[in-house]
Amino acid sequence: MEYRDLGTTGVKVSELCLGAMTFGRENEASEQESYRMLDAFAEAGGNFIDTANVYSRGVSERIVGRWLARRDRDAMVIATKVRFAMGDGPNDVGLSRKHLLASLDASLDRLQTDYVDLLQVHAWDPATSLESVLTTLDGVVRDGRVRYIGVSNFAGYQLQRALDLSRARGLEPLVSLQPQYNLLCRSTEWELLPVARDEGLAVLPWSPLRGGWLAGRYRRGLEEPPAGSRVAVAEQKGWGERWSNLANEATWRVLDALFEVAERVRREPAQVALRWLLQRPGVTAPIIGARNLEQLEVNLGATGWSLGEDEMEMLTAASEVPLPYPYDFLQGASRGR
Repeated sequence: MEYRDLGTTGVKVSELCLGAMTFGRENEASEQESYRMLDAFAEAGGNFIDTANVYSRGVSERIVGRWLARRDRDAMVIATKVRFAMGDGPNDVGLSRKHLLASLDASLDRLQTDYVDLLQVHAWDPATSLESVLTTLDGVVRDGRVRYIGVSNFAGYQLQRALDLSRARGLEPLVSLQPQYNLLCRSTEWELLPVARDEGLAVLPWSPLRGGWLAGRYRRGLEEPPAGSRVAVAEQKGWGERWSNLANEATWRVLDALFEVAERVRREPAQVALRWLLQRPGVTAPIIGARNLEQLEVNLGATGWSLGEDEMEMLTAASEVPLPYPYDFLQGASRGR
């Protein structure tokens, strides 16, 4: 596995990051299966693991912590997140200083470590002033409990505001952005990726296989998702990757191209979808998730080879979506210069 820069920090991370959202989750990865995946990932050269306090209500962090206790802690780059509710109290959610600090302490305890390498704000909190959030994050870096800070699920203007305010106040800068980005979600390119590139941020895409849609299980002509699949569960829970949201011509067009390229290069569709993302400008490390070791091993097969220009262009063209205003106007104006 190759290594890439985590923004401008000087830290090297594996080109794939292992996402721990499935660890300890009902009907997904048991603790023992999670250990098998962690071992296999590390043996493949992976050193970057991403979790969050809310994944399986803390169980994911506990599993990572128990595994980490048997490893060389400093050889691994551990990322977690804070924002969403872990309790029923009125202050058990959000990015208030009270909740942020309490959540970090709890995460450190579950992870069995004195520090996390990357603490990420899981989403914007409209109830808490941005300056309060950034000064609190600055403080936990200064006291040594956190090495670097980043954000996830921000809009472009929110990301730029946070960067500008940190710079103006002399606070610890953000070093990473964790957005959704994949062949079925290209809107990330409109503002978020340009800001990240301009500001030198690492980009860590989540859901690179769009909840399983790009893993090879779904083809044109399928009338409903397989029972028990993530897409079927998403339909019940209202998640973004639900069948009713993505079973449309735009998706089938992308999948047609994905299967054609996969056949051409003799790779699994999931590997091709991940490889496309790995070769996109500005991407640092897609976050791969798996229910079991077999799925993980397929995903790890996205490394060690490259798509050609023709294959990249085929996938990019098939997944293009019409730009809304003002992006369409700005694109036209740029071409007219």
